[in-house]
Amino acid sequence: MARVLVTEQIAKAGLAVLRQAGHQVDVQEGLDEPGLWAALEGVQALIVRSATQVTPQMLAAGQDLVVVGRAGVGLDNVDVEAASNQGVLVANAPYANSVSAAEHTMALLLAVARNVPQAHRDLVDGKWNRAQWTGVELSGKTLGVIGLGRIGRLVADRAKAFGMHVVAHDPYLEAIPPWVTLVPLQELVGQADFLTLHLARTPETVGLVNAELLSYAKPNLRVVNVARGGVIDEDDLAAAIVSGQIAGAALDVFAVEPTTESPLFGLPGVVVTPHLGASTAEAQDKAGTDIAEQVVLALAGKPVPFAVNQK
Repeated sequence: MARVLVTEQIAKAGLAVLRQAGHQVDVQEGLDEPGLWAALEGVQALIVRSATQVTPQMLAAGQDLVVVGRAGVGLDNVDVEAASNQGVLVANAPYANSVSAAEHTMALLLAVARNVPQAHRDLVDGKWNRAQWTGVELSGKTLGVIGLGRIGRLVADRAKAFGMHVVAHDPYLEAIPPWVTLVPLQELVGQADFLTLHLARTPETVGLVNAELLSYAKPNLRVVNVARGGVIDEDDLAAAIVSGQIAGAALDVFAVEPTTESPLFGLPGVVVTPHLGASTAEAQDKAGTDIAEQVVLALAGKPVPFAVNQK
């Protein structure tokens, strides 16, 4: 029997998987850094979501750690290299939120195209401003997809159903759906009426969408990001919207989270949500059970399909 520390909320079904495997599950949410380090004593497995920062110092405090499980996709908050150096396996749940993230992308595409939040706010404030919030259709428009992995492809599928023409940029792809056209990044931005990002935050992608790239955009471009904060330079994006260089944006993720401040907040034509891409009951249930299963395998010394490093 191993001790598993869970520092953020995961699905009850995931906790049940751990307990059914005979492990002691210790759920301690909201720990500060000293509290977390103390709680790691004697812990063989740590399960986190996106708030807990798994740093080299924290890993050093967990001398008995065998595995760190991230109940979700992104690993921005886990120092995978430090874990590898300490012999700690890191696993995530890469398939858990794909549908939810794709659906939220479509929700934001529609919201920014039709000014849904702005019109809602006006109406509940007692204003009937039909003319002010005239939007645009998705049908017949070009959607540029940066990153055509699992979520990017799901978005492309859904965009096709809306009658959109899809162009994409992904330097790692060979096979693509027949209705998608691969183009260079600058050409994609120049063609797109809507631009959506589906890629990880890495040193190569931080600030990818910046003033230089946006200089290729048409003035009706609307940018959507349900991927990772930091891949868009928020100051540059805000400046492009204020100047009229592009039409608007819809963002679910930000360079620093949680946040209540951004140069984008309050701008006309901008829709924001607080990192809700994976916030569905279905995605959370799957993330919890998927990561619990990976942790059980790791603790048993078995191959871990969703491992991102080698122990």
